[in-house]
Amino acid sequence: MTLDRPIPPDPYEMLPPVPSFTLTSDDVRNGEPMDARHAHPSVGGENLSPHLAWSDFPAGTKGFVVTCYDPDAPTGSGFWHWVLVNVPVGVTELPRGAGAATSDDAAGKGAFTVRSDYGQQGYGGAAPPPGDRPHRYLFAVHALDVESLDVTPEATPAYVGFNLAFHTLARAVIRPTYQVTG
Repeated sequence: MTLDRPIPPDPYEMLPPVPSFTLTSDDVRNGEPMDARHAHPSVGGENLSPHLAWSDFPAGTKGFVVTCYDPDAPTGSGFWHWVLVNVPVGVTELPRGAGAATSDDAAGKGAFTVRSDYGQQGYGGAAPPPGDRPHRYLFAVHALDVESLDVTPEATPAYVGFNLAFHTLARAVIRPTYQVTG
């Protein structure tokens, strides 16, 4: 049973515009369904964050934040699946599974995750309601004008997003989908 509600806009379209740069993945593609390995265990997935690689970001970039957000979640506020903060400028690729709560080392010294909307550190995979339409998962890399945001691991994703509004030089996004049938 598909929930009867309008498709929300892309949240990045509602923010002040910033330039884009190149974001690629060996695992996910714009508009294409994600493999179950990137879904949450509650829907039979492996909870592995996808491989992400980025390039061509602005010359003044001093650091990055990586996020995954589902604007289609039936919550009124979407659902944050992953917020990886303070990735050093020298890190331009994350291997598959780098979002595990214990693997922040893959993101470089000083990087950490804040709690997802699952209430846990690290990546939490896709888990839309069974039978609902395909949900969009916005994997974004935000190029920053600072080496680190002044936030702690106890910050909420919304608070990180608020801070991003003042420090994002450019943003690159891949928008795969996921659906649980039946």
